[in-house]
Amino acid sequence: MTSGIAGRIARLKKERQALILAHNYQRGEVQDIADFVGDSLELSRQAAGTDAKVIVFCGVHFMAETAKILSPAKAVLLPDLDAGCPMADMITAEQLAAEKAKHPGAQVVCYVNSSAAVKALCDVCCTSANAVKVVRAMDPARPIIFVPDQYLGHYAQVNSGRDLILWPGFCPTHMKITVEQIQALKAQYPGAEVVVHPECRPDVVAAADQALSTGGILRYARSYQGQVLIVGTETGILHRLAKENPGKTFIPVNEKAVCPNMKRITLEKVLASLEHLQHPIEVPEDVRLKALGAVERMLAL
Repeated sequence: MTSGIAGRIARLKKERQALILAHNYQRGEVQDIADFVGDSLELSRQAAGTDAKVIVFCGVHFMAETAKILSPAKAVLLPDLDAGCPMADMITAEQLAAEKAKHPGAQVVCYVNSSAAVKALCDVCCTSANAVKVVRAMDPARPIIFVPDQYLGHYAQVNSGRDLILWPGFCPTHMKITVEQIQALKAQYPGAEVVVHPECRPDVVAAADQALSTGGILRYARSYQGQVLIVGTETGILHRLAKENPGKTFIPVNEKAVCPNMKRITLEKVLASLEHLQHPIEVPEDVRLKALGAVERMLAL
């Protein structure tokens, strides 16, 4: 059944001149039919550099918006419109405008895990991989507001030495990862290192050997000399880790660290998206251009 759907997807992809992008947290079978698998911004940049006419983004809403920001002439489809991001939803453009009004002259650093409307009100975007570098590059004479993830913001603050005004957003999936779980697994697998995502709480980051973006975790796993690596992030990444590193064992800190929104995307929905060109994502041009400026300022760093 799965191979039949995959075959139909492959045929339609050619007919539509489409490109399928899958985030590292997607279901394994969705990753397997994608042209590119990776971090959200990395995927959008790869798609922008192709001549595809259609982008099917197997991820969540803000990711598809980012693809549209970078590829306005391409049709960008999200296979399930209900695939949202709770963290991104924790701040609206109106709330950010009000926060900026409280801190006149402040600069805003915005994690890419946010809506296009929020990005449009920011000075510069950042990813989990470059948040520290971006924060260090900000004007030292002006306050810095960091939205929406307080934990990535805390990580950037500690590692940059800059004071940040942190918005109280968070990732519910990464909140399921605890220090107690890490300690239990370290006792079970002596010598194994622990790598976590910087969206985790500060005590979890402190208990780990490394805090890295999903792309960083994948790169770290390739050069890792041990046999067992304990991984603290959304469990979808384990599929790619195992695929790329035969002979190594990857243990999730918490098997229940599953993002229900990421898992909304199925092969059937990808097929329907291609068949009917359904769920196109649009970003108003004035918002797109402002958001693009925030992304481009990050890339310039």
